[in-house]
Amino acid sequence: MKIGKLVFILMPLSIVMAFLWAPSAQILGDASRIIYFHVPLAWVSVLAFSISGIASIIYLFDKEKKFYCLDEKAYNSAGIGMVFTVLTIITGSIWAKISWGSYWNWDPRETSIVILFLIYIAYFSLYSALENNDSRGRIISAYLIFAMITVPFFIFIVPRIYPSLHPDPIINPEKKLHLDGRMRITLLVSTFAFTFLYFYILDMKNRILILKHGIDEKFDEKNKI
Repeated sequence: MKIGKLVFILMPLSIVMAFLWAPSAQILGDASRIIYFHVPLAWVSVLAFSISGIASIIYLFDKEKKFYCLDEKAYNSAGIGMVFTVLTIITGSIWAKISWGSYWNWDPRETSIVILFLIYIAYFSLYSALENNDSRGRIISAYLIFAMITVPFFIFIVPRIYPSLHPDPIINPEKKLHLDGRMRITLLVSTFAFTFLYFYILDMKNRILILKHGIDEKFDEKNKI
């Protein structure tokens, strides 16, 4: 089954499960249902940034250029990661308002994701600034590798070094969200749905990229004639 078909099945299924099948958490009530979107969005952000970094490593070591436009494909993945990061921040702010009474509390996890967001904003600025530079591919690939290295530090390490209000549904035993069976299954389905959505969007963007390069090459050939 193609990724697109999985997306069209899993996304509606996850929404129905989140609002109609999974029970609401104690104390927070129905407001807790945002977890089925916030957690998968955060996960996909990390996944997208990691894949862009891995693609950049391959690009730098691919001396024979076996992989087509890998630096631009890394750019596509980072771009999707940025969109998911923004959505993560928005859903996290809504969660913070419901749980702690304020949209922003400078919690370590909130602060770290904003710093990560700024790191990738700098990447896109650098990408645009080097538009006519022949070394852009190597420079931005090196930057993406550096950015990827910072991801686990800001997402997984910093929030566990400093006291945090943020609960963790899986890892953190002290501030763990107690999810029953249906809640766990719904979170798992939603995570798979958003993961396949990421790969579906990335595949479409990469296909468009290849088509664009093909059109540009044909146009250049006609001009030479």
